Amino acid sequence: MSTATPVTIALSKGRIFEETVPLLAAAGIEVTEDVEKSRKLIFDTTQPHVRVVLVRASDVPVYVQYGGADLGVSGLDSLIEHGCQGLYQPLDLQIAKCRVSVAVRNGFDYQHAVKQGARLRIATKYPEIARNFFANKGVHVDMVKLYGSMELAPLTGMADAIVDLVSTGNTLKANDLVEVEPIMDISSRLVVNQASLKLKQAPLRHIIDAFAQAVAAKNN
Repeated sequence: MSTATPVTIALSKGRIFEETVPLLAAAGIEVTEDVEKSRKLIFDTTQPHVRVVLVRASDVPVYVQYGGADLGVSGLDSLIEHGCQGLYQPLDLQIAKCRVSVAVRNGFDYQHAVKQGARLRIATKYPEIARNFFANKGVHVDMVKLYGSMELAPLTGMADAIVDLVSTGNTLKANDLVEVEPIMDISSRLVVNQASLKLKQAPLRHIIDAFAQAVAAKNN
């Protein structure tokens, strides 16, 4: 990797970060501090000219699109909601796998509620995904945009259903909700700023190729 060209990688804390660490290692990159114990947002790595910035998961595509980072790792859910203008997506990294699903309170007659021409109130962090899904079913929806504690919406009567990420389903069960319909499978993608790819081709191609080899090795 060129030592003259600075590279910024945007990541989010939590599962995506943890599952990206082995991919970074495959490219010879290790973050030099424990990000979970630090309040910093910019971290040095073992490569002098590579740094990692920590942002909200939904903001990773924004930072990459507008040049705040050269590349990043983003869930497909965030990419769909943000839109993909100015982003090159060379790899499905097959990490942080989960699904977007519809869930309702236990006892709610979802099948009756989604009959053609019905109208539902949906609470979600993912209005684009939810709107397209229900439009294809011929169901009219009023969207309530929330950023967290989605499970409360049906329990308080604020919404008929939620559209949210589901991994194990344990949070739904703990709040007496049931998953009634999966919408789509989600995994995380490598996203690259298209201008950066032209200006910093050698260092970015090194990272992309290392990630690709690591993903292929993991899946074989």
